[in-house]
Amino acid sequence: MSKPVKIRAGTTALLGIIGDEETVTGFLLAGIGDNDPKHAENFLIVSQSTPQSQIEEAFKKFTSREDIAILLINQHVAEQIRYLLDSYSQITPAILEVPSKEAPYDPSKDYILSRVKMFFSD
Repeated sequence: MSKPVKIRAGTTALLGIIGDEETVTGFLLAGIGDNDPKHAENFLIVSQSTPQSQIEEAFKKFTSREDIAILLINQHVAEQIRYLLDSYSQITPAILEVPSKEAPYDPSKDYILSRVKMFFSD
């Protein structure tokens, strides 16, 4: 089990992750995994056979959990649920798109960068 990150005095928060096996495994080995009697897992491993509905459900579940401060998602997985990311307006958890070994990172598709551009463009 991972040790949650303190975000404010007296409170703790976790990282969540949705991604391919290599990415999720790497983060789990780094210690972000959590699975205790009170909460479900804070990660979802996505393969080619994972239905989009399962990815959507995990995204909605993770973004509604108060104990998750940051949700990492592989960019190629985020593309499958882009409409959910585009309509997402909460401050926490923050959504960060990360590259994967098999799919190169494309800054033009990044959820955060597109939001930043929206604030600074006229």
